[in-house]
Amino acid sequence: MATVVVIGGGPAGIMAAIAASDKNKVILLERNEKIGKKLFITGKGRCNITNSKDIGDFFEYIPGNPHFLYSSLYTFTNEDAMNMLSKLGVKLKVERGGRVFPESDKSSDIISAFKDELCNRKVDIRLNSRVKKIIHSNKHIESVVLEDNSKVEGDYFILCTGGVSYPRTGSTGDGLKFAKELGHNIVPVKPSLVPIEIDDDWLLDLQGLSLKNVELKIKTEENKVLFSDFGEMLFTHFGISGPIVLSASRVVQHKQDLFAVINLKPAITTEELDKRIQDEFSKNINRDFKNSLDDLLPRKIINTVVKLSNIDGDKKVNLITRDERKNLVNLLQNLTLHIKGLRPVEEAIVTAGGINVKEINPSTMCSKIVDNLYFAGEVIDVDAYTGGYNIQIAMSTGYLAGKKISEQE
Repeated sequence: MATVVVIGGGPAGIMAAIAASDKNKVILLERNEKIGKKLFITGKGRCNITNSKDIGDFFEYIPGNPHFLYSSLYTFTNEDAMNMLSKLGVKLKVERGGRVFPESDKSSDIISAFKDELCNRKVDIRLNSRVKKIIHSNKHIESVVLEDNSKVEGDYFILCTGGVSYPRTGSTGDGLKFAKELGHNIVPVKPSLVPIEIDDDWLLDLQGLSLKNVELKIKTEENKVLFSDFGEMLFTHFGISGPIVLSASRVVQHKQDLFAVINLKPAITTEELDKRIQDEFSKNINRDFKNSLDDLLPRKIINTVVKLSNIDGDKKVNLITRDERKNLVNLLQNLTLHIKGLRPVEEAIVTAGGINVKEINPSTMCSKIVDNLYFAGEVIDVDAYTGGYNIQIAMSTGYLAGKKISEQE
């Protein structure tokens, strides 16, 4: 029986430990006081564990090296993940966009189920065990040294330490440093799912406003659309956030002169919106323009729309010209924000970059440089949009790594 040392107790490490435990002794090293610390805060504490879309559709939501993930995603699919959790007693539900959550809306239920399974499989979970150094020779790892200078020996090692996002959860780039020391090339890490900073001062008036069922596009100065999605977003003190904004951030990166364009009424055509506004004006024919939009827009955004429309807020609606009304329609369907940049990588949910996928066997997750080293999860240069895809990638790559080690024994 071989000894497998899994470094990192997130979804990748948990699944690697579960899969490797079929035929091996498994030691799971977690630097925090509990496993799944980052998993605990995902989905605002509700844990968007995966997505219910057909696994074949996942790849269009993975901008970061999707082809590398074919073997892992098809070896341990989203259906496999959901079936496993159901067998472990976690009831699941599917929400908008195929997002899968525990029915209880508690990420702790997912983590508890995983912990119970690890214990049932007799995985040796060692908490507060941060790896300080990896001992190796001739492209072979012999052991790892912990911060207390104790040594953990093993036959196989799976590195599942995450990227550099949310460092307070333990993702501080340790795994990238170890991989580099072992001869691997690291693709520079940058934020992937992260809020966007906006340059427009008027945005401060909208701080705290949440919008549902809006369309967001990222455009260049030449009006080329780089990204488009429909869903929820939030205005903050620095700019914009929320599910569709996080996904949009992947195309922003360090590109210059980009614009975020919001369609507040994407479900209807320009003509239908114009007719709707005419109906609102007819109902409020003797009211001032600033008091005529209550049934059309959230109250918090009305003053901003009035200012940006260049229509006098005190003007009676029956005096508003056709051109003014057309401009208002255009504003509501093309509310344009000047992008300043991205929030720091420490605030990112997921990081792009990591261990170069060309140096990892996609069929096994084994290093092509170190013969008994495997990788899983965000430490690899793979990333996806928001919606449960990133956690599924972590689980799938972890499972594949553990499974392939078990098959050797």
